[in-house]
Amino acid sequence: MARDKIQIKKINNATARQVAFSKRRRGLFKKAQELAVLCDADVALIIFSSTGKLFEYSSSSMKEILERHNLHTKNLEKMELPSVELQLVQNSKCKKLSEEVAEKTRQLRQMRGEELLGMTVEELQQLEMSLEAGLGRVRVKKGEKIMKEINQLLHKGMLLMQENESLKQKVMQKSNGQHLAVAAGAESENVIYEEGQSSETVSNICNSAGPPPQDFDSSDTSLKLGLPYPGC
Repeated sequence: MARDKIQIKKINNATARQVAFSKRRRGLFKKAQELAVLCDADVALIIFSSTGKLFEYSSSSMKEILERHNLHTKNLEKMELPSVELQLVQNSKCKKLSEEVAEKTRQLRQMRGEELLGMTVEELQQLEMSLEAGLGRVRVKKGEKIMKEINQLLHKGMLLMQENESLKQKVMQKSNGQHLAVAAGAESENVIYEEGQSSETVSNICNSAGPPPQDFDSSDTSLKLGLPYPGC
């Protein structure tokens, strides 16, 4: 069976009113505590009963929460209700800035050679002088940049020359080492050739001497046979 909704109005019976106040106060405090814990919110609750008794709940310091509330309220009032003087000052600043932007835009166009029709001779001369002065500053800055780049290139050239000289010295040292190795090899070959030639010379000398003379054998044979010795 559905419960009938309680009509929201003042309870005339004082006892019933006090009982309802106690129950709903405890329920309200419980909900405030749950809101503070679940949502990590700063909650402050202040209740005055019909008899003037104070009941309060705060998740942190009640004083700090009230100070934050007052400060926030003052800031909102300032933002929502700006003073007339402040509005006039803001409007004046906006108008002045707009005029300055329009004037600078016109000068820029004139420096580009636009909107020159309504200018006088003096204004044109002043514009020409301004352009010449600006062109001079541009040329000076351009010269400085070029000199800086030239110095950087010269420095790089010096480094490259030093590196090239170092490589040349390394190549020369390596080439000298190879020449010394070749010369040493040639000398060793000459020594071997001379030694070989000496041994061959000795062999040739021995071979050119020919076989030993046969006189001893011939004389011996002649004596045994009783023949006269040759040459006698």
